[in-house]
Amino acid sequence: MSAVDNITNLSKYLVTIPPSKFSILTMIFLSFATGAIASYLEPEVSLFDSIVYGGSAGFLIFGITSIMDGAITQPLINSMEGRRYMKMKHSMFISLITMVLVAVVYVLGSLISTFTVYSYIIDALVLGCALAFGLRTFIIWGTSNVGAVRSILVSTIQPILILSMVVVLVFLTSISTNIGPFSILIVAFKGIVAGLIIIIAIYSFILVVESPIRRNLGVGGLELLSLFIAQYSEGSKAMEKLFEDMGEPIDTLVGLVSFKGKDGIKGLFISPCVHPGPVGTIGGGNMPTQLADSLETFAMVSHGPSTHDFNPVSSREICKIKKVIKNALNEMEYSKKASPFIRVGSEDAKLGVQYFGDDLLILATFAPLGFDDIDFGVGLSLIKAAQGHTKAKNVVLVDCHNSFKGESGRVLPGNPEVFQLLDAIEKLEKTEEKEFKMGCASDPIPELEKNSGVGQSGVKVMVLDVNGQKTAYILMDANNMVMGFRDEILEAVQKTGVDCAEVMTTDTHFVNTLSGGHNPLGTKDRDLIIAKITENVKNALDDLEPVMAGAKMMKVSNINTLGPTHATELVTTISSIVAVSRIVAPLIFVLALIFVFIWIFYWTF
Repeated sequence: MSAVDNITNLSKYLVTIPPSKFSILTMIFLSFATGAIASYLEPEVSLFDSIVYGGSAGFLIFGITSIMDGAITQPLINSMEGRRYMKMKHSMFISLITMVLVAVVYVLGSLISTFTVYSYIIDALVLGCALAFGLRTFIIWGTSNVGAVRSILVSTIQPILILSMVVVLVFLTSISTNIGPFSILIVAFKGIVAGLIIIIAIYSFILVVESPIRRNLGVGGLELLSLFIAQYSEGSKAMEKLFEDMGEPIDTLVGLVSFKGKDGIKGLFISPCVHPGPVGTIGGGNMPTQLADSLETFAMVSHGPSTHDFNPVSSREICKIKKVIKNALNEMEYSKKASPFIRVGSEDAKLGVQYFGDDLLILATFAPLGFDDIDFGVGLSLIKAAQGHTKAKNVVLVDCHNSFKGESGRVLPGNPEVFQLLDAIEKLEKTEEKEFKMGCASDPIPELEKNSGVGQSGVKVMVLDVNGQKTAYILMDANNMVMGFRDEILEAVQKTGVDCAEVMTTDTHFVNTLSGGHNPLGTKDRDLIIAKITENVKNALDDLEPVMAGAKMMKVSNINTLGPTHATELVTTISSIVAVSRIVAPLIFVLALIFVFIWIFYWTF
């Protein structure tokens, strides 16, 4: 597994936050159940009293206080103007999680007390509040980016409310709470010292992980975490500012095939050597849709040879690609003839090839074997090799990206796959060209969302008819596809009347904000996806009309990307921190927990 895999897979630890109503109702139910269970464990307490009085006390101690905490925390955090805006559902969910932690420790204390002479209920309550305080501090400090002191102050709200409610119930009412009289000062002192121990542990851990990130990347680890979560949960683009500071300019290529009908340009087939990443809508994550939508005609934005090194630092960089395409269309030379679609291969490498006059379009794949991004250097070598062998004026190369293997499947310089592709290039031969027709169709597939691996552009299809041979170019807005799914699609498409077909993905990272990081097409809703593809192939066949084609390979200058240096530095730094944290985090927090436990349960006054 590569470093990029390690970072992308961190998203599996993120969860979808439920609405506030769910968290509130859950807090009400669990707090009542906690009070009832703890009360029933008390000797000589009837089931009725446990449910009525114990449940009511639990609701007041844990439920009401936690709901109040959620209602207070959200506006308080937002008034501090952190980098990330906190929604009420986030605040309520944090309160729910920490309430559950306190309740579990409290019930365990009540259970243990039934087998001992000494009652551990109060000590357990203090321990639960201390742990909740530490967890709240870590979450709020790590996600809201409001600073350590403010995070600590906000994190005290729930523990203080819980302990204050206990005091109220004990001294001002006659409600049974299973808690005998105790010294408020002693309990408060125990809680304060326990909280300080936990804060020291959290600060020590953060100091360990912050230093290398800030030294290498110029940004704090918690700030990076808050930016990532903001992008994941809210679609925020604040992370782009960080990437812009890190970015470095590159020169790359963009391939273009333009089809012109009687009414002007009918469709564009684009292959930019710019990677659609890094994730979600950050940088070029949704580039295929953004670029296609910015053009005035039907446009298919495929995946050109490029890796994560070529991730744009912001979505504004996509405008540079659009500008180059616009300029090329004004200078495009068109041909009325095209060759039939042919396939050549060498070992595992397969090339789908079609000529348009003096220009050449090449689709590269290793399916059904798994592979991922073809490196830009490899792609450039293939383009130059194809130009030298075929004498083509322009060669537009597409990485079909249609058989998922993960980052370990990247085709990099020196890999055996490179020589297989070069050997396949040597087998290219130009066949007789004929006048041809083109038809196109598209469907955003609103029935499917990104949890099905489908991006905003859905499916786009272009069918070329050369002297009766019909070839379907199928482009799914997705990040690769499950191995074997390509063959299922091609088998279904053959039944529509086309003679040849290839299915590609855009490699959009718009679908990669989900748990698990990678989200290849075909993990779910396969039948519906195939049905939509075949439907659009039929629509494209109905749309056939005589066209001319022109192709051009253009240089795009000064696109700000993460670049090979910073991309490697980023993934290496974060991967090393993840590795170190697996050792340091348990050591620090287990030691802190032991000290807190000894302080609360064994220190007597």
